[in-house]
Amino acid sequence: MQARHNLNIELKDLGKKFGSEWIFRNLDLNISQGQKLAILGGNGSGKSTLLQVISGYVLPNHGKVNFTDGGKLIETEDYKDHISLASPYLELIEEFDLKEVIEHCAIYKPFVNNLTSAQIIEISELGSAKNKAIKSYSSGMKQRVKLALAILADCPVLLLDEPVSNLDKNAIAWYKQLISDHAGNKTIIVCSNSISDEFGFCDKEINLSDFKK
Repeated sequence: MQARHNLNIELKDLGKKFGSEWIFRNLDLNISQGQKLAILGGNGSGKSTLLQVISGYVLPNHGKVNFTDGGKLIETEDYKDHISLASPYLELIEEFDLKEVIEHCAIYKPFVNNLTSAQIIEISELGSAKNKAIKSYSSGMKQRVKLALAILADCPVLLLDEPVSNLDKNAIAWYKQLISDHAGNKTIIVCSNSISDEFGFCDKEINLSDFKK
């Protein structure tokens, strides 16, 4: 990852509600380039919603999210160019094989260090299944694909929603190594149900239960 970004994310008096119920509110936070943040909370606490608000995919009911790069404000519709995301609610193209999925993603975002499809397949440790359609993959294999695509994307901001979902012990170790090897300079925001394997590398934590009132 080249150190060509100085991207800052500011959450300013941020709030989101469904109906009359606030999922979170009065959230002020500054996330600087390279910081590693864990957003903690139980199921249904609003972690995924907050991640979607940060990404610009969902609009808040109150406050705002500002992305700046070197002090220059980035338009909300351009956030997608600066972030990569792995989440249980993201779908892969099930009819594609692994190489086709990788090449499709490369159309929209390059990979770090100009990694080739063959290199990404090797890193994913899914070479034995590379010619199979994604629809035939287990849930753990699909999660490996999602994580590899997101972590290896050449973007300064990495958003991870419950990243060890469906991963066994060996795959969790693989995930940790992938972060260590390829995401050290990235800003990383991890949503977790307080599973330490997911966010042990983070240098800051917040709990959404503190932002309900």
